Amino acid sequence: MSFENKIKELLEKREQAKLGGGQKRIDAQHHKGKLTARERIDLLLDEGSFEEFDMFVTHRCNDFGLEKQQYYSDGVITGFGTIDGRLVYVFAQDFTVFGGSLSLAYAEKICKVMDKALKMGAPVIGLNDSGGARIQEGVNSLAGYAEIFQRNIMSSGVIPQISGIFGPCAGGAVYSPALTDFTIMTKENSYMFVTGPKVVKTVTGEVVTEQELGGAMTHGTKSGVTHFIADDEQEGLLLIRKLLSFLPQNNLEEPPLAPCDDPIDRLEDELNSIIPENPNKPYNVKDVIYAIVDYSEFLEVQRNYAPNIVTGFAHFNGMPVGVVANQPNYLAGVLDINASRKAARFVRFCDAFNIPLVTLVDVPGFLPGTTQEYGGIIIHGAKLLYAYGEATVPKVTIILRKAYGGAYCVMSSKHLRGDINYAWPMAEIAVMGPKGAIEVLRSKEIKALESEEEKTRFVVEQEKEYLDKFATPYHAAKFGYIDDVIEPRNTRFRVIRALQSLATKKDLNPPKKHSNLPL
Repeated sequence: MSFENKIKELLEKREQAKLGGGQKRIDAQHHKGKLTARERIDLLLDEGSFEEFDMFVTHRCNDFGLEKQQYYSDGVITGFGTIDGRLVYVFAQDFTVFGGSLSLAYAEKICKVMDKALKMGAPVIGLNDSGGARIQEGVNSLAGYAEIFQRNIMSSGVIPQISGIFGPCAGGAVYSPALTDFTIMTKENSYMFVTGPKVVKTVTGEVVTEQELGGAMTHGTKSGVTHFIADDEQEGLLLIRKLLSFLPQNNLEEPPLAPCDDPIDRLEDELNSIIPENPNKPYNVKDVIYAIVDYSEFLEVQRNYAPNIVTGFAHFNGMPVGVVANQPNYLAGVLDINASRKAARFVRFCDAFNIPLVTLVDVPGFLPGTTQEYGGIIIHGAKLLYAYGEATVPKVTIILRKAYGGAYCVMSSKHLRGDINYAWPMAEIAVMGPKGAIEVLRSKEIKALESEEEKTRFVVEQEKEYLDKFATPYHAAKFGYIDDVIEPRNTRFRVIRALQSLATKKDLNPPKKHSNLPL
């Protein structure tokens, strides 16, 4: 064969590989409102930056007639490219080839890019759209999944790992996204579950749809498995690009600074009156966040899950920061099982990747009741406590209003190595609220009073005395637990100056194989 013919053969094979399972299956994918694997990669990466690996790989299975069906790339597109000029590794499952099912060769392709990402210290992004294991390959398919899981584990806390779920993700396939740092799902076409609706009906008798069982809204509101819900794939891919703008390449690098001309001394006068006079009246803590961050831009994580706590990324004078805030607008901002888990995982991610933490506190305590106690609120609350106590990144805390009981301790207090702890003048820091405190401290005196009128008058007087003493940040400031009481409208400036002062912070945990956090 002449050299010219060999070039022609190469180009023909490339075109064949780019067709995946063929034009009919590509059309079927589009008919479902889904993009192909290659279209997703083109949208995700900088234009023209994708370099593909293993285009000509095919499966090696000779059972069940599979040897008669050979497709280049074997159902997954792998390689590297750039996002905003920064190196990333990517794999995109191709549903047009055997329904995106995983073979041993397919798994080896994914493992190759994961190994390279770890060696190069670059993020790895997986775009999932697969029917699960390729049954014809038996244990080889299962082995392939386990090899991927092992690499997810080794990469955890070393390089950012992001999963886009843009189609089915079922059975063993769900555990790789679950091991990654962030998961994005789309409203219409993506779902995740360990066992599908048919198995559920057979085993339990429950009748449930794919979306009800494992759709984006289910995992975004009830299970907390997904971190972002996108309207469509295009939005999901843009979300991945946006998310990466806050993250470093790896755990040994600092997160990238963003250009900023938003004045650091910008005053927000509305913050001086944002806290209601009535301590039991709610307000939206996101209004505080938008007021103090750069350009009022905040990328919220797990927006629809455990909304009593808010987590997400923002910039302060161009510095990427993780924000954790109690939300008085929902359950009074109380900490419960789901909120504790949500915030703990976010704090640990930020700490793993050198992202400073800003914590806004307005918490009346932990949610009481048998449901919470039986569900293990002690263990789950301890996760958040552990995450803050373990974190060595810069930690800036502002107590906006309430900080009661153990919840005060947990929310990045000075005692959990909070670096700079501020409070607004209306902050209340105490073991419990005035009503409960007086019932405990003055129970004998209250019982001794004869009339209800006397009891009411006495309780009101005692509560006022308690509030005057403890519903103030100055009592905590007296012991150095609060570094300063600040004017609310000046919060942005004080946070930025605090973060600037902490830029060279060094803090170490004792040497250990690994921690035994309360799972």
